[in-house]
Amino acid sequence: MGTLTCPRHMFLWGLSAVFLFAFASLYVQIPGLYGNEGILPARYQMRFTGKTLLELLRDSPTLLWLGPRLGLNTQQGMELICLLGVLLSFGAMVMNPLRDSLVFFCLWALYLSVYQVGQVFLYFQWDSLLLEVGFLTVLVAPLNLLRQTPSRHHDAITFWLIRWLLFRLMFASGVVKLTSRCPTWWGLTALTYHYETQCIPTPLAWYAHQLPVWFQKLSVVATFIIEIPAPFLLFSPIRSLRLGAFYLQVLLQILIILTGNYNFFNLLTIILCFSLLDDDHINFWLGYRKKMKCRTWSQAALSWTAFLIALTVYVFVAYWATVYFGLEINWEKKSLSSKTEFTYYQFNGFLKTVIASSIWLGLLSLFWEVVTTMLRCASVQGIFWKLLSIAQWAIFASAAATMFAISLVPYTYIEYESSSSIWPSVRKAYGTVERYQLVNSYGLFRRMTGVGGRPEVVIEGSMDKNSWTEIEFMYKPGNLSSPPPFVAPHQPRLDWQMWFAALGPHSRSPWFYSLVHRLLQGKRDVIALIQLEESRYPFGKQPPAFIRAHLYKYWFTEPNEDGNGGGGSSLRSFSPPFTSETPSWTACSASMD
Repeated sequence: MGTLTCPRHMFLWGLSAVFLFAFASLYVQIPGLYGNEGILPARYQMRFTGKTLLELLRDSPTLLWLGPRLGLNTQQGMELICLLGVLLSFGAMVMNPLRDSLVFFCLWALYLSVYQVGQVFLYFQWDSLLLEVGFLTVLVAPLNLLRQTPSRHHDAITFWLIRWLLFRLMFASGVVKLTSRCPTWWGLTALTYHYETQCIPTPLAWYAHQLPVWFQKLSVVATFIIEIPAPFLLFSPIRSLRLGAFYLQVLLQILIILTGNYNFFNLLTIILCFSLLDDDHINFWLGYRKKMKCRTWSQAALSWTAFLIALTVYVFVAYWATVYFGLEINWEKKSLSSKTEFTYYQFNGFLKTVIASSIWLGLLSLFWEVVTTMLRCASVQGIFWKLLSIAQWAIFASAAATMFAISLVPYTYIEYESSSSIWPSVRKAYGTVERYQLVNSYGLFRRMTGVGGRPEVVIEGSMDKNSWTEIEFMYKPGNLSSPPPFVAPHQPRLDWQMWFAALGPHSRSPWFYSLVHRLLQGKRDVIALIQLEESRYPFGKQPPAFIRAHLYKYWFTEPNEDGNGGGGSSLRSFSPPFTSETPSWTACSASMD
């Protein structure tokens, strides 16, 4: 790879923006989610048991333990942490000196602090991903306090850790779709359900849902190609293959952004892809082209060899997709048919081989970066700067090797035999740092939900138990006449949990009891999570006397319909009617803690 100055600046600026989105989105939801009169009061997570501050931080690493010493309750502490996160991340966006290793360490520590008490509303894979990326950025970002520093030869090593994380994220996300044995992924029909059954669709999701079935199935094949074989190109020594992998990954994330509201997750994944770029390619985007130099015979031969190898790889991937997904053109119907031509057991055998190979590939790739960086450090002019560069190389190479080793534990969760072969010492090291979310396991869209109709919980209130009025949420589907919104990068976390709640009985979502209880009490902070406009909340003047919930199935309208709303049919009662006198409210609240 060439020099990495521009990609590193882009990465640091982009991550600052993502932290800003994450902290700002959470800040406005803290009173309703975690306040003293919220759904899951965070104060119950802060149990002061007579331990010292260091012992408390060791057991649960959160800065909220300092709240009582500052005269702040837990809610105020969370709000202060989010405000500090907003200020630091915004400062890093607008001022280059603040894109500093210490600043990103503070951002990581602040987000970890709220994550520790966030409970079910913060247990999303993108929250864990943000924490892992945030910690790695402590290694990627410069330490601006040391003004007189030599060239950052170790950038190649630290940026390699970002590539390894991107590989684990994408490869695991592709693999789990098949290891879950979900019939829609195996049948290549997952996207015929996805657009209308995802948590919060965008307006463009309706148009994507109308695409012909053969195209939807082909899109699933493309997803498998981008998520399973393409991530291996991240470690290719051929620049054109790495750039091809960059554009494939970014294309997938942009399509997801257009059709679904997944807060900051897709932006964060695109930012990870910046680790595949170099200064020359950024300059190509900007129109700055290097002057062509006369190449020697050996350089021209090497360039043509790299081109032929890259072409061979692309042809092989196309052939592999054609064979294993039965791609066949139907000229009469002007379509492309596809079907899975391998079994679960064949894939499982393939996975055992590939997991081991990917670990060795990662190790060799890291070894190459470490050795080439060492040679660059050894060529630095001046004995002092040479020794300083070598010392930096030793520190960052050791840190990269350690992070790679402990990441193997969660990475191999996707294949049992590979996971069981990890050295006990590595497992012990991972167990020591697990609470800090330094490395995590991933696997998005493991199973497709909502086959046969999108399940949706609709809450209704009544004053007399005879006439019921729907309590409409701002973002999630409810009113059939309301189009889906664009919400990202904000994440309405209550709306997301309502989507998960619809996938099972209400007893599997204990926080739902507390939500109903707060609505019966008319708590404004909780109501603000549902509706900010008081005129759109039907019980703004007086809380309802009764609340119940029904489970519906929703689906998009067909193209020939008038478009006045989607379809929906009632399935069953999701929860019985509740009143403020319902017994055991206290017991329900206690069970959630």
